[in-house]
Amino acid sequence: MRAPAVPREIAAAAPRHARSAAPQPGAGAQAGALLAWYDAHRRHLPWRAGPGERADPYHVFLSEIMLQQTTVKAVIPYFGAFLARWPTVRHLAAAPLEEVLSQWAGLGYYARARNLHACAKAVSARHAGRFPDDEAALLELPGIGPYTAAAISAIAFGRKASPVDGNIERVVARLFAVAEPLPGAKPAIRALAAALVPDWRPGDFAQAMMDLGATICTPRSPACGICPLMDDCAARAQGDPARFPEKAAKAEKPERAGTAFLAVRADGAVLLRSRPEKGLLGGMTEVPSTPWEPKGKAGDALPHAPLAAPWRPLPGAVRHVFTHFALELAVWRADLPATAAAPAGMRFVLPRDFDREALPSVMRKLLAHGRAI
Repeated sequence: MRAPAVPREIAAAAPRHARSAAPQPGAGAQAGALLAWYDAHRRHLPWRAGPGERADPYHVFLSEIMLQQTTVKAVIPYFGAFLARWPTVRHLAAAPLEEVLSQWAGLGYYARARNLHACAKAVSARHAGRFPDDEAALLELPGIGPYTAAAISAIAFGRKASPVDGNIERVVARLFAVAEPLPGAKPAIRALAAALVPDWRPGDFAQAMMDLGATICTPRSPACGICPLMDDCAARAQGDPARFPEKAAKAEKPERAGTAFLAVRADGAVLLRSRPEKGLLGGMTEVPSTPWEPKGKAGDALPHAPLAAPWRPLPGAVRHVFTHFALELAVWRADLPATAAAPAGMRFVLPRDFDREALPSVMRKLLAHGRAI
């Protein structure tokens, strides 16, 4: 088995288990093999430039922000809808945040939408609508971290940069049989990944690594027999590639609870409000509710009701899992006359207009539970 070559200083910095896959000459051969495989088997994605074409930095930026913690299948329709509505970064910068959040609704992790909009405004104002072409300048933009900066730099501008997403992380962990559990192994994996990047076609190499992880070096049952790097893979040589990357045991997510107040007028309009700009689901549309407290510590709900009405509890509850906690919402409903007025800071919205609102998934669950949609 040949192991991918990495510089001596990187090998020395890597943990002992990574050094066990001793770097040997031939990293260029591995890059060549992977790029040849990519040329034959690359995924055709709407944001990806074709062979010989130059990538559009705006398309790369938009797709990379959308793809964070989301699947390609889920992103494709959103990417198309965003481009149809805002074809350039200047168009996106000029859009009201409320419209961007509404278009994003359902994709989750809504801070990404706010960051997307803030970054577009910064590119438009500071760089005349053109993305800078190096990582350092990209990192100065709001909402762009090391991964996204490296991805844009490599894919859109051909810079030698090393984006490490979940797919690349898995490929590298297996290639070197990195036994230290994640997240502790991340610095070593990033160093090893950076050392693999060739001087030529770095953007294609990054996308090839992503495709390899997505289609062959998958989390379960990797297809090692058709992998272009199979002869160099330390995890395959050990006979159990699916064991890598090792992961530390996850702590159970804390649980929070609250009560949502679903006020429905006789004409079907539902009482809604916008959440504060900062914080969880910032700027999104919600059904009024109590604060979301640790489960078992919530007090009486009715004092938090948005208006005086004949509230009644509905059977069951709405459950939703966020990144850092699980939420359970009881739902109280009140049926009001069509002439009912909304309290200050709130609004009645007809179901036919829900698509114009930035309703996150948890609120759509809640509306469905209360039979308001």
